[in-house]
Amino acid sequence: MVCGGFACSKNALCALNVVYMFGTSCSCLAINRSTQTDVINASWWAISNTTRHELERSFDCCGLFNLTTQYQDDTSCNALCRNRSSTCQMCGQKFLRHSDEALKILGGVGLFFSFTEILGVWLAMRFRNQKDPRANPSAFL
Repeated sequence: MVCGGFACSKNALCALNVVYMFGTSCSCLAINRSTQTDVINASWWAISNTTRHELERSFDCCGLFNLTTQYQDDTSCNALCRNRSSTCQMCGQKFLRHSDEALKILGGVGLFFSFTEILGVWLAMRFRNQKDPRANPSAFL
């Protein structure tokens, strides 16, 4: 059987979508805490000070991890917790909780839909060429 034209590319795109979704879901569920910490730490130092201050204000925290204790004592942190007490919770812990929860949800939902797509492909292949039992068999002769 020769595959050509739009039908072949459509099937290839559907298969690629299933593989892509399954791989993304597995990678979301496989990221461990130390990898999340590395990504958060690298991102923290790559963003501008303005964005850093906005994150501190919206998450109500100061600094990142113990690696940034000099930033914890900095007066440029304008989070609300600064006004309530002298110490604030570190942003890294809040980011880790938030990212861990988001990755688990994304991975679970993605796996659900990728397995649903795999089931749909299997059912389509299984029942593709079945004839309708109610149809007249000599109607097309």
